[in-house]
Amino acid sequence: MIDLTKGIWAELSGSALAAHIQDRLFKIDAEEGAQYPYAVCRVVSNMPEYPGLHTIEKYLIQFSLFSSKNGSTEIENMLTDLWTLYDDVVLTITGNTSIYFIRGHLVEMKEDHTTPSGTISVYHYAQDYDGWMTN
Repeated sequence: MIDLTKGIWAELSGSALAAHIQDRLFKIDAEEGAQYPYAVCRVVSNMPEYPGLHTIEKYLIQFSLFSSKNGSTEIENMLTDLWTLYDDVVLTITGNTSIYFIRGHLVEMKEDHTTPSGTISVYHYAQDYDGWMTN
């Protein structure tokens, strides 16, 4: 799993999305007090399959994007950057071969987040990706 995480972060490095979120991509949950905009990446599920000589790992990976801007322009630009970066990408994963990384479901939300200065309204877009890799 650590190699999958490294592959995701390596792909992000130097990208438009990285610039947009100022490299604030967190694993599982954002750190307390994280500045907006930022993104969170988590593995929702992992299902190994054993069709023959190699194990095939099927991952459901979710990227959550967060923006505190009043309008949706910033979060929609972040989403476009995410799609440009990860749609149909072949990640570099040490010791494994990435078969594909493809976009799945998107959920758009608006949430209240508590900050040191009070409660604010935040856009939250959750984009799923299916990834398959073999060792």
